Amino acid sequence: MVRFAVLGCGRIGRMHAANLARHPDASLVSVFDIAQAAAAEVAGQLGVRQAASVEEILGDAGVDAVLIATSTDTHVELIIAAARAGKAVLCEKPIDLDMARVIRCWNEIGSLDPTVMIGFNRRFDPSFAALRRRVQEGEIGRVEQVVITSRDPAPPPLAYIKVSGGMFRDMTIHDFDLARHLVGEIVEVSAHGASLIDPGIGEAGDIDAAMVTMRAASGALVHINNSRRCSYGYDQRLEVFGETGMLVAGNRRETSVEAWSAKGTQAADPVLHFFIQRYADAYAAEIAHFVACVQDRTRPSPSFNDGMQALRLADAANESLRTGRSIRITG
Repeated sequence: MVRFAVLGCGRIGRMHAANLARHPDASLVSVFDIAQAAAAEVAGQLGVRQAASVEEILGDAGVDAVLIATSTDTHVELIIAAARAGKAVLCEKPIDLDMARVIRCWNEIGSLDPTVMIGFNRRFDPSFAALRRRVQEGEIGRVEQVVITSRDPAPPPLAYIKVSGGMFRDMTIHDFDLARHLVGEIVEVSAHGASLIDPGIGEAGDIDAAMVTMRAASGALVHINNSRRCSYGYDQRLEVFGETGMLVAGNRRETSVEAWSAKGTQAADPVLHFFIQRYADAYAAEIAHFVACVQDRTRPSPSFNDGMQALRLADAANESLRTGRSIRITG
């Protein structure tokens, strides 16, 4: 049994806490949030202790692992403190918005040989995972092209946009990780972006629509298309094209019921609208993977390095957007 504490009781933290409480090999011991009312609500709902401080959790010998779901600017210091306390760590993405701080974080903890996993949950989506497994088994031969579509139903509030680190670090970073997961290391990035949806996003210095093309070391080409608004729901699709065929993972709906009549065929249910609904299975599988890794003392994936490399691609995309050049990835 792996004993957990959750740091951060916002939307993501609440979901993770509930998944931990349901997992047969995990025990949720305590939760903490600087917003005490939020922590009290989660603690009461799940019947666990509300910790008074992070220090209380990290000093508790009855806690084996911490799940960090706090604001991005706190991740580095919490990872360092948790690793020094001997706790396994599952941290929401990104590690940080600043590569220098990410590198400093690893320099601080690397010698401790810590168990650290970064929360790129899309790797664990059942359809995406099955697609990747079939690619690795050689079903479509050598991979030549990958298309990743990721469009949110609506933009986040402008207050969030201003502290998000920009679209590439906040939103596309999931797709950068998924691309590496599918085709390996990326060696070249070219990005285009625009503010097409909300003028306020452009005024805040960000974009709300993007297309990124990348070249992998294998030679495979990757195309990512993002939008902060999608009228028909949360659009999440993946296509991998190879020398002998293609594999496609499509959108999720509440049910697969279709209406057939003389007027034609129509899917009755719209595309799922919210990321927590769309990736509910992925989040549960992510927790299961981490719990198993802690129990078996094996390396979790996505690793700290995966988080670092996804941020490196986001930074390259920002540089490409700024300069209008393709950016080579070195080191």
